Amino acid sequence: MTIRVLIVDDDALVRTGLSMMLAGAEDLQIVGEADDGDKVGALVAEHAPDVVLMDIRMPRMDGLAATEQVRRRDGAPEIIILTTFDADEHVVRALRAGAGGFLLKDTPPADIINAIRKVAAGEPILSPSVTRRLIAQVTEVRRSPALALLDQLSEREREVVVAIGQGKSNAQIGKDLYMSVATVKAHVSRLLTKLDLNNRVQVALLAHDAGLV
Repeated sequence: MTIRVLIVDDDALVRTGLSMMLAGAEDLQIVGEADDGDKVGALVAEHAPDVVLMDIRMPRMDGLAATEQVRRRDGAPEIIILTTFDADEHVVRALRAGAGGFLLKDTPPADIINAIRKVAAGEPILSPSVTRRLIAQVTEVRRSPALALLDQLSEREREVVVAIGQGKSNAQIGKDLYMSVATVKAHVSRLLTKLDLNNRVQVALLAHDAGLV
């Protein structure tokens, strides 16, 4: 299956470099480019990308606001934040908005291509430094409301939340909890509905906030 990709960055050289890099992957197709976040909505509607590579710092609408806007749409594409900044609150805001990944621009090309494939398949991708920052963000202020949300889950569903927070795949969760992959997927779907979340990254964040991971 061909994965349709939209590139959003205000730096023309970065857009060109990403285009050249992704052109070498037969299963990826670049369907459009944008130089600012305020153009993303129209391009998503026109080209129906599967994955958007999104910069943060742009002049009129930053990538965080654009991510929030796009992820509210029905059938929204997955979004990977690709930026030079990982040492601030932008990381958490982007992921809470529904981004499926957060990578630094110095990530090796092969890893970026692999990340696009994984995010398109519903698997979250985070740079190691980003993961460390997320863990450091857990505080009591977030823990109490997170635990209150998780109180509505069954014990089995809480086990699945913890496994997602540990970064395990559906196959790994099934093996550890003695369930079929289909049953794991059903649990994940129910979790997203009960918790009013839209992807596994947000479930993982909730597990971290609650101090379960």
